[in-house]
Parts: sequence; structure tokens; C-alpha cells
Amino acid sequence: MKLLILDAGHCLSLALVREANRRSDTELVIEQGTVATPAMLERVAPDAVIVPPLSQPLELTPLAIKDHADAVEACLDACLAAEVALVWCVSDQLYEEGFDGAIDEHVVPAPRDEGLRRLVQTGDRIRAEHARHLIVRLGPLFALEGSHAWLNELIDSLVTNQPVRAAEDVIFSPTSADAVAMSLIGMLQQQACGANAWGAYHLAGTEPVSAFTFTSMVRTQLATHLEGRGETVALGEVTALNHHHDAKLRRVLNCRRVLDVFGVHQKPWRLEVGRMLDAWCLTRDGEPNADTGESGR
Repeated sequence: MKLLILDAGHCLSLALVREANRRSDTELVIEQGTVATPAMLERVAPDAVIVPPLSQPLELTPLAIKDHADAVEACLDACLAAEVALVWCVSDQLYEEGFDGAIDEHVVPAPRDEGLRRLVQTGDRIRAEHARHLIVRLGPLFALEGSHAWLNELIDSLVTNQPVRAAEDVIFSPTSADAVAMSLIGMLQQQACGANAWGAYHLAGTEPVSAFTFTSMVRTQLATHLEGRGETVALGEVTALNHHHDAKLRRVLNCRRVLDVFGVHQKPWRLEVGRMLDAWCLTRDGEPNADTGESGR
């Protein structure tokens, strides 16, 4: 199976490279840009194109969101012409106002924000025009390297004793980029074997938490790792932010369908963070073969 991955520096793209390097059944072609052109698809002849997600679109400008949506729709046109499957990963922030319970795949986001509505329009086009698509809605991604990685910037801030502010009243499911990469390749391998299970899926880590709780836990685990190495480091303090004073906003994705259809299990984000901190410590020691994406399977 050959996959074309766009946005080479994205944390998910880097995770896909690490996962593919562990396998003998998957070939990746990586492109720096964010658009798959007809000429590119003719040259590469992939089985599918994977478009990584925008991170935290609610914090981006309308122009940045429009540029991403336009790029995805250009990929859609190219994939339709070449009869190539399209995989588009999107942020859970499309569910702008959240839900009281877990959000099922059939619930199409209906945000009020103009930029988010533009992304929903792109999703509507994909669903209406391209039968061979996967729209994969993700919880907030974290990784140790690449753009939109979150965890790397968080660790850097903490070890340089910078204060970190994080929302306490928004509940979501942090999601390991490595776990998403493993799942996507597994899903596409099953599709290549005739699963024919196209559509929208949710993929996120287990145990919904607030950004404040996640950040505090990272700080605690980081302190434990450093103390175990005999290091005394003054870590930055974590303070809580509150944006929704009446009630907590919940963006918790129900990942039951991806389990039922593809057998993909959610990975506990606490274990993934611990694994990544182990890898970060190896990198801190300067070990040349430290693998920041070791899956631990």
C-alpha cells in the first residue's frame, strides 16, 4: 500500500513516517506542501492521500482556516479525478459548543464560528462527492516533535521555568499522534483488503480531562522523571483559566465505531505521555538512537 502524506513537518506526518518504517506493507511518499495536485497523483500513484489536521482552529485567523479548507478541496478534486481515496483529519474543535455526552460519528458539527463553518462545508463536499473517503475527527494531538505537537512546547516551557496557563473548564480527550498514525495505517490496510468501510470516524485517547489537568499531570510526571535521573529542575507553575463560568464545555468523542469496524482501541493518554517522557529523557542524555515515537506494542 502506498500513501501520499501532505504537510511533511506536521506531528502526525512524522508519526506516520515512524510507523511506516516499522512495517513492510506500507510505503509513504511525503510532500512538504498541503495540496495534492493531479500531476502529483499521476506521478506518485498512491492508494490514498492523508491530510493532517489544523490544530486548534478556534485560535486561528479566518484566512488561515480558509487556506486550509481550499487546500483540502483542491485535494478532493485531484483525488476524484484520479480515483484515489482521501483521508482528512480534523480537530474536535469543530464541535464548538460541545455536548453533554460523548459525541457520536453521525453528529455533523454545526459551529457558529465562521471559520469552523467553512471547514464543515469542506466536509460536506467530501461526503457528498467522494465515496472513498475517511473523515477522522481527533482529540487534541500531542507528540514530541513536529508542528502542532503541543507536548514538546509544554515540556520546553516547564523545564525553562516558564508559567503555563491552561483551561480548566474545557473537557476533551488528548490524543497521541503515534496512536493516530498506527490506527490510520491499520484502517487503510483493511480498506485495501476490501473492508469498504468509508465514512466518518472518531479517534481520541481515553479518560477525558481538562487542559489544566493534562498539563498538571505532564508537570508531575516530568518532575518524577527528572528526580529519577538525579536532576533538580525548577519547573514552571501551571495556572488554571476559566472561559465558561456557568458550566464546563465537553468535547468528548465516542470512538466506538472505529473499534467495532476496524478493531482500533483508544490508547490511554497517560501511558502515551509517560512513554514520550521516557523517550525525551533519552534524547536529553544525547543517545543518538532514541526513538521519540516507539509505540511499545
